[in-house]
Amino acid sequence: MLDVYAFATPNSVKVPIALEELELPYALHGVNVRKGEQKTPEFLRLNPNGKVPVLVDTDESGDPFVLTESAAILVYLAEKTGRLLPTSGEGRARVFEQLFFHASGLGPAFGQSGFFQRFAAEPQPLAIERFSAEANRTLRLLDGTLAKNDYVAGEAFTIADIAHFGWLWRRGFPNVTFDDTPNVARWYEAVESRPAVQRGIARVEALVPQD
Repeated sequence: MLDVYAFATPNSVKVPIALEELELPYALHGVNVRKGEQKTPEFLRLNPNGKVPVLVDTDESGDPFVLTESAAILVYLAEKTGRLLPTSGEGRARVFEQLFFHASGLGPAFGQSGFFQRFAAEPQPLAIERFSAEANRTLRLLDGTLAKNDYVAGEAFTIADIAHFGWLWRRGFPNVTFDDTPNVARWYEAVESRPAVQRGIARVEALVPQD
């Protein structure tokens, strides 16, 4: 049994998308980060880092395997099914190259840019300039990759595409557009149109309380 603890966040959405693509049954549990539910004692027992998403894979004997960090979860699910990740060679290396680029570059730049624009107690123009520039720089790098390939790690859709899609789905948070990255725009439209991606998005969006 697979249980996913998540919310409608850039990192959370990756896991339901992957599960839908892999056609794995799962239960989705909402953790409302707007209300601080990720900091409750109950959730911290799952992830002491206090962040979503979390995957719990319970085997037939009832022993749970708890995994955090969206990229690690994507790799685990791909290896569990033998899909969306080459088993060896250059293709596998390219997927991990993009996963690490996302985790160390694009994701943090998008997140920090959005934070300083929206949540800083007082204006921080230097931080905003730095992280906005970095968000756009990493997006241009991705555009260069997609000028040569249909997908971010080559000609096949992989978990690397799912990883990047999460933050680009929420690109309005750091105020990033595709105006100067036509290859990213083409790729995003192709990924967003996949039925499994649409189902994953719909499930996490349903976790948001309606005001």
